[in-house]
Amino acid sequence: MLKKLPGLSTWIFVGLILGIIAGIIAHNKIWGNIDINTLSPFMKDELKNFATEQVVGFKLLSDIFLSLVKVIVAPLVFSLLLVGLTKTGNFGAMGRIGVKTLLYFTFATLIALTMGLIIVNLFHPGAALNVQSATQKIVSAPKFNVAEFVLHVFPKNIIDSMAHNDILPIIVFVLFFAAAITALGQKAKIVVDFFEAISHIMLKVTGYVMYFAPLAVFGAVAAVIAVHGLEILGGYLKLIVCFFGGLAVFLFVVLPAICYSFKIKYFHLLSLIREPMMIAFGTSSSEAAMPKTINALEKFGCPDRIIGFVLPLGYSFNLDGSIMYMTFATVSIAQAYGLDLSLGQQLTMMLMLLVTSKGMAGVPRASLVVIAGMLDSFHIPAEGLSLIIAIDWLLDMGRSATNVAGNAVATAVVSKWEEKSTALNN
Repeated sequence: MLKKLPGLSTWIFVGLILGIIAGIIAHNKIWGNIDINTLSPFMKDELKNFATEQVVGFKLLSDIFLSLVKVIVAPLVFSLLLVGLTKTGNFGAMGRIGVKTLLYFTFATLIALTMGLIIVNLFHPGAALNVQSATQKIVSAPKFNVAEFVLHVFPKNIIDSMAHNDILPIIVFVLFFAAAITALGQKAKIVVDFFEAISHIMLKVTGYVMYFAPLAVFGAVAAVIAVHGLEILGGYLKLIVCFFGGLAVFLFVVLPAICYSFKIKYFHLLSLIREPMMIAFGTSSSEAAMPKTINALEKFGCPDRIIGFVLPLGYSFNLDGSIMYMTFATVSIAQAYGLDLSLGQQLTMMLMLLVTSKGMAGVPRASLVVIAGMLDSFHIPAEGLSLIIAIDWLLDMGRSATNVAGNAVATAVVSKWEEKSTALNN
């Protein structure tokens, strides 16, 4: 009898460890005995650019995996949501689900923002940096425009939206498409059957793509450590510990409390999403974990129509780890410069982020872009952003994994909430 092979999560963990080892070896080979602290900012940038070129092979493994995942996301979301809507044909129920989803997202966002403020005010991690100036590159922050954001939600070209994995316009198009199919009834049954087959095929393709996840984690971690090394962590230890401690409280106190109030078995759900969380952690990409998260939520018993609606929306409106980071990082930078933000200013910041964070879907390194905007709004030195860029790769791993857990819980909560509403109506 053949022994059972280790599961995907085991291989991902192995990839993570091997990536750290390979990264350390590559870092020592590239940098040799050079003391980076003795170099000018210009020379640091030049050497880091050189190191980045040397580890392109490592990064290629991660980039290939992320490209494969991006190919999956749009057809998977499209087919699952369409089949879920047309199988029920109840658009009143979908409106009700939409309201519940947005209410939960707003509630979770407020909790995450508040937690970020509590942790940063309690432990003052930024004060340990104690800087006067910074000299690295600055990220420019686009102004948030409500009209442009609302217009963007309505697709001009569905093929273009799918090509760019622009989830919000895809969802809007699917709602209209599903309404038309439902109105046509039996005449459009062949279309429903076609997309149901597509959804099964895409889930199978997802399984194949996930076999590459351990290699992707290995490549991503090795590339980052080869360029930056482990030494960078020393000066930022308090900030790193505080942020990861906050994420731990969110994962093991806040989310379980929410699940308990809805009679959801949180730790069973957590065991099912272990693999997607590890993928997100290893690749620093919540999106990379979406297909595997869909599989996990189906196993947990969430209906396809709710998974297909809530989960994609969550990647635009409910990134709990990233949202917590925005308040945490902004106030930490102020502390690093010895600036004391009043309670009123911090509450204003929280309300601004409640709105601004919702409009940053699809922006690369969206957290950094939003933080740059906050620094400008509260007259904090803009170059302070360079203080966190140095360790953003590590913090991004933690917040990406937390984003996956937050969206899984959001889907489970809306599923349970809708189940109770349906039972009461019947």
